[in-house]
Amino acid sequence: MHWYFVAALLTILTSSQGILTTLSQSNGKYLYDYATVPFLAEVFKLLLSSLFLWRECRVSPITRVTTEWKSVRLYVIPSIIYLIHNNVQFATLTYVDTSTYQIMGNLKIVTTAILFRLFLRRRLSNLQWMAIVLLTVGTTTSQVKGCGEASCDSMFAAPIQGYMLGVLSACLSALAGVYTEFLMKKNNDSLYWQNVQLYTFGSIFNMARLVLDDYRSGYENGFWWQRLFNGYSITTWMVVLNLGSTGLLVSWLMKYADNIVKVYSTSLAMLLTMVLSVNLFNLKPTLQLFLGIIICMMSLHMYFAPPNMLVDLPAQARAAPESLKEVTVERRTGS
Repeated sequence: MHWYFVAALLTILTSSQGILTTLSQSNGKYLYDYATVPFLAEVFKLLLSSLFLWRECRVSPITRVTTEWKSVRLYVIPSIIYLIHNNVQFATLTYVDTSTYQIMGNLKIVTTAILFRLFLRRRLSNLQWMAIVLLTVGTTTSQVKGCGEASCDSMFAAPIQGYMLGVLSACLSALAGVYTEFLMKKNNDSLYWQNVQLYTFGSIFNMARLVLDDYRSGYENGFWWQRLFNGYSITTWMVVLNLGSTGLLVSWLMKYADNIVKVYSTSLAMLLTMVLSVNLFNLKPTLQLFLGIIICMMSLHMYFAPPNMLVDLPAQARAAPESLKEVTVERRTGS
């Protein structure tokens, strides 16, 4: 399976997440406990990965599986990073509004590229760095509203703590992605076995969150397993399946592609969501959205196109190596 097919599928599924989540509401409210959605998504990914692993072991008896604890324990770290990241997200939203938070979230594009270079030792060309900056500018442009609106003024009116937490959130998001790629590529273990380890800890941490929510509410709604499926509709189950499927596609990209491909997929998915929302929710398209799409398309071409498609060398320069002739110099010594 080619990585660009998986990346395109990830873009489509990710773009539909926000739309499905909005459609799962009733009169602007969730009839279900939203914290149960990521838990069920983790369980779905765990069950599906276990099934694929069992099938792979039956077909190929040489399936590589590392069961040493010193290797398994490394898979708990992404869950811890995401747990911290989620708390930082909530803390950030206490200082900045939603529009500012979304715009600051684009910093994770640059922080991912920086950590990708520092920790994974992956070299990026100057053109690729420029493409990443362009991608950040494009996604930000598409989210900026008209400067006559109040949101434009509030973007620079937040306390310094809000901006610091926003940067920390971007760094944590990038760190989780880069570390996950490191785990997936550090050995030749089966992808499905690596997924089983990731999603086992993911399920445990999401279940711990549900238990903690029960404790904080004084168990007024009962235990979490008693209301696990309360208020679920077909659309809600589609949200769960969508979230689980995107997670499996991301792990595939971490194994066989890299974080930058994932960043482009999720960034383009955001733009696709905005375009689809224009038709589905009667939103008005903005000039910023069209400019953002153009800039992101330019960035996509700059990053993945071969260098000879980006730089148009003069005909004389291209022909120079062919016109070189070997010259032999005969040295004579005087007698």
